[in-house]
Order: sequence, then structure tokens, then C-alpha cells
Amino acid sequence: MILPFDLFDFKQKVDYKTELLAGLTVALALVPEAIAFAVIADLNPLIGLYAAFVMGLVTSILGGRPGMISGATGAVAIVLVALSASHGPEYIFACVILAGLIQIGAGLLRLGKLMRLVPQPVVYGFVNGLAIVIGGAQLVHFRTGSGGDTPWMSGTPLYTMIGLTALTMLVMWGLPKLTKAFPSGLAGIIVTIAVVYFAGIDTKTIGDLASIEGGFPFPSIPEIPFTFEALWVILPYSVLVALVGLIESLLTLNIVDEITETRGRSNKEAVAQGIANVTSGFTGGMGGCAMIGQSLINISSGARARLSGIFASIMLLVFIMYGSAYIEQIPMAALVGIMFMVSIGTFEWASLRTFGKMPKWDLFVLVLVTVITVFEDLAIAVVIGVIVSSLRFAYVNAKMIRARKRTDEAGRKHYEIWGPLFFGSIQTFNSKFDVLNDPDEIVIDFMESRIVDMSAIEALHRLTERYAKQGKKVTLKHLSPDSRARLTKADAIIDVDVDEDPTYKVMADFV
Repeated sequence: MILPFDLFDFKQKVDYKTELLAGLTVALALVPEAIAFAVIADLNPLIGLYAAFVMGLVTSILGGRPGMISGATGAVAIVLVALSASHGPEYIFACVILAGLIQIGAGLLRLGKLMRLVPQPVVYGFVNGLAIVIGGAQLVHFRTGSGGDTPWMSGTPLYTMIGLTALTMLVMWGLPKLTKAFPSGLAGIIVTIAVVYFAGIDTKTIGDLASIEGGFPFPSIPEIPFTFEALWVILPYSVLVALVGLIESLLTLNIVDEITETRGRSNKEAVAQGIANVTSGFTGGMGGCAMIGQSLINISSGARARLSGIFASIMLLVFIMYGSAYIEQIPMAALVGIMFMVSIGTFEWASLRTFGKMPKWDLFVLVLVTVITVFEDLAIAVVIGVIVSSLRFAYVNAKMIRARKRTDEAGRKHYEIWGPLFFGSIQTFNSKFDVLNDPDEIVIDFMESRIVDMSAIEALHRLTERYAKQGKKVTLKHLSPDSRARLTKADAIIDVDVDEDPTYKVMADFV
């Protein structure tokens, strides 16, 4: 069963003080992000805040990675912009529900393990691009209004914003050098609030973005027609939301795994993301996925258990229902400073040191994914990066196939194949054989090779037919069980010597 038995981490030692303080810091950082992403999708800010509450709460309880934070995200918001403009929020809610069902299906089918196929240069490019996006997204707060089309600040307001942002960053940088008993992000917010209050500084606050006052998000069914026409409208967007959400969530999971030196459960996280999106759609939220910025704030604050995410979500709802008047007075500079520090911490600086050391092709993929992430979309960037890396891998392996040739005492000619036989290598494979001049008995030894796909099976079938037309017999030796099974299923009529076949054992994957 996918759903967790360790629901509240009873076996995990929890530092309650650290978890609660980290959760409070995350809750404060979620507010402007949720509002901004809702505005991007042309939705009411409360729709983004409700999504942050529901996504954070459900995934913190059911997810496969304790300490990871989910909420409304820019990647999902960008996908929903067109649907929001053409059909309104009710279709958004239905779209998110369907996307959640797709994600649940992906988790139950155990497709989360496919993220292991993402090459390291793609991960570096994704992380670096996302760091740039996180940092760049904060620049809008240096404008006079909340929109991206308002004039830039100048004079005293600009210098004040820069100074307070730098103060927050300085506290976050310096406090961990003195003590790690208190989250540096929360300390930065407190110090900045104190300076603004006691110095009487007039500066931009959360309330300048939008009001966050609202009620409890009660469940309701989206008001859309239950017809195939409506389904076809939301289906393309749902697939994209599901794909974007899973890619960002599972890559974030891998990053947090590396930082904490532990291992999350990708399929369990996929199911949790799906349940969270379904719940979000039924409670008037825009859906979302894992948030790398808030996750890193949480982890850097010392949180390692589920409690921090649960508390962050509950506090976010408390802010909405009871504390909006106070939260709206928090200087934006404090939260901008936190996100700048997250951006700096997210960037994989070690990747810059590998320039000139890593293969040029890997460097190209890293830069390509970074650029596409910044200027287009992270899901597209990851998909393109994986495709380019896969094509490169196929091209290199296509040239690596070899055939050692020898003739035994009985006059049989042996072809000892080295390297995988697949669609990319069949042309080179065929060139190794001399059908007309070979003796009457041919042995093809696959001790160091495997039959990978249908193209390989077809190539073998045609090769044996060519030998058969010359009245010659072909025997395949040392086929691995999976290779032999593929030939059997394809009804390939080839004489296979199984007496000397080795036994292959593969470690089972229980993830």
C-alpha cells in the first residue's frame, strides 16, 4: 500500500522547538509567493493562499519526503494562465482535480522511479535555472506597485528597500556562525520588523500586494458542466499541470535528499501530490507542487520531520482567518532578503568549478537546461535535457558495439558480441558478419551483450534468415533471461543454446 504507516513519524526523533520555528518562518515566506502566483494565473490571491494551505498540509502528512514544503507554484500558475483567462476559476478547480488524479495514477503505477533517469547535468541545470528564477522573481518587489508594469523604485524608497533587504540577508548569513538554535530566516524577519517599527521607516509591506483576509476553505464541487466538451477543455491543462508538478516535486525531493543525506520515497510523494491537488481543487485552490525555495528555508532552519510543514500550513490558515492585519504589515524587504538567500543557496556553485573538467557535451546540457528553465519553463527544460542526453547516450553506445571473431576446432565460427544491441547499434552489428564466406555453423555469443529492443530482435531475425538462405546454422549462446524472453515473445525462430547460459540476478526495487 502506498499510503504511509509512519504518518506522524512516531519512530523519528523530533526537535519540536526547531520544527515549530522553522514552520513559522516557512508560513511567512509562503504568503507573498502564493499571492504572486495567483496573480500570475489571473486569480484571486486567496485562491493561491488556499492552495498553499491545502497542498502544504496534505503533502506534509502523506508525502514521501519529511521536511519538504508544497504550495502554489509559478510553474503551475503559468500553465493555468490561458485556462483562467478563457473559462474562469471554476474550470481551474476542475483542472487541478483531474491533474491530481493523474498524479495519483502515476504514483500507484510506480512511475516516480523514472526520475532516476534524469542525468546529473540536467539536475544541475534545473537547480541553477530555478535559483536564477527565484532570485529574478524578487525584482518585481523593487517596483512602486505590485504589478510587473509599474515603474521601478528610485531615490529614498529604493535605497530603503535595498538596505532592509541587505539587513535581512546579513542576519541570515551571520546568525548561523554564532548559533543554530534559532532559524536565521525568522531572525531576519524579526530584526527587519524591529528596525522598521522603531525607526519609523515607510517601506513596502505584504499588504501592498493584496489583502490576505479570508475564511475557512470549505469543500465544494466545481461549477462546470459535466460533459465531454468540458473534459476536453481541461484535459490538456491537467496533463501539463500533473507533469510539471511531478517533475518539480520529484527533483526537489532529490535535492533535499542530497542535503539531508537521507532518501525520500518518490512514488509515495507522487500519490501525496495527487491527493493534495484533488483536495485543493475541491476547496477552491489553484493546486501546486513542491516548492524548492520554501523547502530549502525549512531544511536550512533545521527541520527534518513532518511537523514543520504541518505547522506552516496551519499557521498560514491562521494568518488568513485571524492575523491578516498583522501579517500585512511585514516589510516585503524581509521576505525578499530570505528569498535572495534561498536563491544563493539553491545555486549549485560546484557546477561552475566543473567547467573545463566535465565533458563538453554534459556542459552543453547543463547550460541548455539552465537557459530553458530561466526563459521558458522548467518542465520543458528537464524533458529537453533528458531527450538530448538520451540521444547522446544512444549515439555513443551505437558506436561501441564490438564483435571478437574466432574459429574453434570443430570449424564453427564464433562471434563474441560486446555492447548492447539496440536500434542505434544494429547497423554496426550487421557489418560485423560475413554471411557468404562464413562456415556452415555460426555461434553468436551474447555473454557481454544484451538484446534490448524490437529493432535488435528484427536485426537478429533478418541475420539468421540470411544465413538460412545460404544453408548455414546460427546458434545464440549466453542470452540473458530477459533477452531470451524477448525473443520468445517475438516468435523469433532462432536456435538457442541454453546449456551454458549463466544465471543473472537483479536487485529488486522496493521503492
